Amino acid sequence: MPLDTNTAGIQVNSLVTPQFPVGLTGVATTAQATYLDTVTNSVELLPASGVAISTYAPRGMRLTKITALARATPTATELQLWVSDSAGAAKRFINSTLMGAYTVAQTTGQTEIDLGFSETNPLILSAGERLWCSIGVSNTGIVFRAEGGGY
Repeated sequence: MPLDTNTAGIQVNSLVTPQFPVGLTGVATTAQATYLDTVTNSVELLPASGVAISTYAPRGMRLTKITALARATPTATELQLWVSDSAGAAKRFINSTLMGAYTVAQTTGQTEIDLGFSETNPLILSAGERLWCSIGVSNTGIVFRAEGGGY
C-alpha cells in the first residue's frame, strides 16, 4: 500500500475534519452506583433517528459540547459519561460532573450543566465507539445532549 493512503481511503498527512453536524441525546432516570465495566443503568446517546452511532458516523465523531438539564427537581447528583465498543458490553467511565440541587419551576430558568468539552478540548469517539450517560441519584429524567461533528 502506498504511504500516502490507507484502507479507510483517507490521505495520510491531510487534514481530516468532521464532515457533518452531530446532535445526540439521552435521558437518564435510574441511579448508577458502581463504576465497574458492567454498567446496567446507563443510556446510550443517539441521534434523533435512533440509529446506532456506528451507522450514523461510521468513522467516528468529534464532540465539542455535552450538556445536561433536569426534567424534574434534582437533588445533587453526579452526571456520568461512559464509552464502549460497538457491542456495548464493557463500558469505561470517562467523565464526571456534579449537578447541584435545584428546584425546577416554570418561573425560573435552569442553567445547563456543561460536562467540559469544547473546540479546544473535544471528546473524540473512534470508529465503532458508543457514548453512554448515567446519573448518581434517580430522577424523573436528566436530559443529556452532545454536539459536534461526524467523520
